[in-house]
Amino acid sequence: MNNKPVFDYPLFAMGFRAFFALAGLSALALIGLWNAMSNGNLHVDHYFPGTLWHAHEMLLGYTSAVIAGFLLTAVANWTSRPTVSPDQLASLSFLWLYGRVLPFYSEWLPDVLIAAVDWSFLPALTYFVARPILQTGQYKHGVFVALLLLMALANAWIHGEVLGWSVAGAAQGLNLMAGLVVVMILVIAGRVFPFFTERGLSGVICIRSPALDIAAILAGAAVFLLLLIGVSGLFLAAAAFAAAVLSLLRIAGWYNPRIWYVPLLWVLYIGYAWVIVGFVLVALSAFEWVAPALALHAFTVGGIGILTLGMMARVALGHTGRALKASNVIAIAFIAVNLAALFRVLVPALVPTWYGGLVMASAYCWLAAFSLFAFYYAPILTAPRLDGQPG
Repeated sequence: MNNKPVFDYPLFAMGFRAFFALAGLSALALIGLWNAMSNGNLHVDHYFPGTLWHAHEMLLGYTSAVIAGFLLTAVANWTSRPTVSPDQLASLSFLWLYGRVLPFYSEWLPDVLIAAVDWSFLPALTYFVARPILQTGQYKHGVFVALLLLMALANAWIHGEVLGWSVAGAAQGLNLMAGLVVVMILVIAGRVFPFFTERGLSGVICIRSPALDIAAILAGAAVFLLLLIGVSGLFLAAAAFAAAVLSLLRIAGWYNPRIWYVPLLWVLYIGYAWVIVGFVLVALSAFEWVAPALALHAFTVGGIGILTLGMMARVALGHTGRALKASNVIAIAFIAVNLAALFRVLVPALVPTWYGGLVMASAYCWLAAFSLFAFYYAPILTAPRLDGQPG
């Protein structure tokens, strides 16, 4: 009997391959379509109304694909157990893809079906991530299972309003999802930043502080909890300031000036810096000194956008047997995505009258960054490992 997987291709050998490829392509398609739709150059009937589609797809489309690729790969390494077979990875990839495509067929498909397909991706991902953790009893990784389940709850909250089952649930769901992604970033940073820094810089030893890690994560979570329940003013500002300071102290222990010679490192540190900027802007917005949207985009375009691009670039090289060195093409992509954040967050804060043009400039920089990523990494993600090892 032939037990060879149906999808026996390098693209489905490990989770990072399929989902980083999907994330890179979706980063281009989603922003390209959103620009055309927001400028009035394209009109389509859609399951998600107005700006909700853009926000949902960037968080629960693009970002969830990056999370899937990272966790399916990382958990397999942490537990020494496979998370998915090639066939299961292909099925999970198609489920994610259906969630992106079906909302455009709202005239022909029931809304409940569209919602169910999109929502089911995160619970399915949770199952594959949780299974090896439970089998090996490595419950310290259970935080990622909890975060994935809460993300599924956030998505359910969004769909609840679209389906007419709740009122104002979409905004709360999006805020919850953004907060959960940032908290996941804070958790992952403590695990990989010191390791990547020590691997990338010979002779460097990072200062690790588990207590500071926990304090920074809890402070960040507290900020988003206060935002979720509508607390503002002094309480929110104090929590956001504490989160910024704790994150700054935390990253100072890992930092070494030599990172600026290694693009695969400085992109991660700059991405984390955007998260800190996000907390500072939340503190300022608590007193209505800046618009809350600037803080949100510091977290999303800045923190999430830059860190996910950097992580995908680094993880894909390491797990395909390649040297951990970014090409000039990818270094330019890192610069472009930082410009996208700069034009979307900081420059509008200084020159609000240029807002419309700056948003367009940000979109073009984002598209340039992910075009370079897709072009350069397509052959890496779809070819076998250079060293002949599985994966």
